[in-house]
Amino acid sequence: MRPIFLRLVPKRFSASEYIDGILAGNRVLLSRAITLVESTLPSDQALAQQVLDAVLPHAGRSVRVGITGVPGVGKSTFIEALGLHLVREQGKRLAVLAVDPSSQRGGGSILGDKTRMNELVAHPQAYIRPSPAGRSLGGVTKSTREALVLCEAAGHDVIFVETVGVGQSETAVHGMVDFFLLLMLAGAGDELQGIKKGIMEMADAVTITKADGGNELAARRARAEYQNALHLYPLAPSQWNPVVTTSSAVTGAGVPDVWEVVQRYVQQTQESGYFQRRRQEQNLHWLHETIRETLETRFYQRPDVAQRLAQVQQQVMAGRKSAFGAAEELLGL
Repeated sequence: MRPIFLRLVPKRFSASEYIDGILAGNRVLLSRAITLVESTLPSDQALAQQVLDAVLPHAGRSVRVGITGVPGVGKSTFIEALGLHLVREQGKRLAVLAVDPSSQRGGGSILGDKTRMNELVAHPQAYIRPSPAGRSLGGVTKSTREALVLCEAAGHDVIFVETVGVGQSETAVHGMVDFFLLLMLAGAGDELQGIKKGIMEMADAVTITKADGGNELAARRARAEYQNALHLYPLAPSQWNPVVTTSSAVTGAGVPDVWEVVQRYVQQTQESGYFQRRRQEQNLHWLHETIRETLETRFYQRPDVAQRLAQVQQQVMAGRKSAFGAAEELLGL
């Protein structure tokens, strides 16, 4: 007799079960809800929208911090050190949304951040959610912002959004956080050559990592160079002067200073009214982003477009039709 294999189908929760579980801080239902918003199935998207609309009034009370940095800067190690300081010393409830690199061929994701944050992931006050980046812009999943809202509704008062650090992801993350932190290395050549001007302009603070093991002098020198460079940029709309610090995730030196900088920024921008204005502008930005993405998805899903697209693409590649003319033809279907 052949063995019988039973396929276990995950339980499908109702909207009210998701909502109640999230508001109660249930990690399992929070994770399942984030998986729901990441799904491309129309039925899942409809259910996810119900859940998001219901929990939205309970969101918006966290401090959202975007964290990026050059390869090898030690983002995961730094995030764990800062996260442990927040949950242990500050009594915060922390969520880390770590956007992971995905295979462009198979779509798989290494999802390695949980394995690199062993202590933090085990802490009851911390929640780490790696999300595969897939083919989304610059490595930021389009559902990251929805996941952020769900984590806030679940009671997390600090949200870290870690980028993969591959270009446009920084711009996308900057558009969904309150504070943008740039991690840099010292002693890796000309410190000011390896970073894009636009990313420096977005930074509310720069932290020189790995300031330990004999690298302290180089870190202090890099700190002075970055501080001088930041003074050359015009003052940001927030009227905040970016701060440069040094830190060591190994010794813990300078890690609490980073959170103090974040707190000063939040206090200053809340008092000036900029904090709330920026949140409102971000909401409008994501409205238009969602409209754009939805229109694009619906356009390519149309049977008449799918039927004509391959032929038009061949004509464009062969130079028989301009890209503009081809787009006009497809949009006119």
